[in-house]
Amino acid sequence: MHAVLEYTYADNYLQAREQYRADHLKAGWEAVERGELLLGGAIGEGPFTGLLIFTGENPLESAKAFAEADPYVINGVVTSWTARPWTTVLGKDAATPVHP
Repeated sequence: MHAVLEYTYADNYLQAREQYRADHLKAGWEAVERGELLLGGAIGEGPFTGLLIFTGENPLESAKAFAEADPYVINGVVTSWTARPWTTVLGKDAATPVHP
């Protein structure tokens, strides 16, 4: 099973993140080491959206816990976030592969 955590960043994201970035990245790499976080990063030009992909036995709870403790969220760099389950059906790491 997978989950997607989507962040919406403040308009001044690039400036606001600087004092919290090291702690945010540390938390992210710790989640990777625990086997919870697969990938994370900014999307598009700006960037004003972030996307993090979680996996494991309870990825939705891992995603929510990550967001609730993330210095970006706590300090207003992230203005809103959404964690949703993701039913993966294609790819070698799909949780519920569907073949034709």
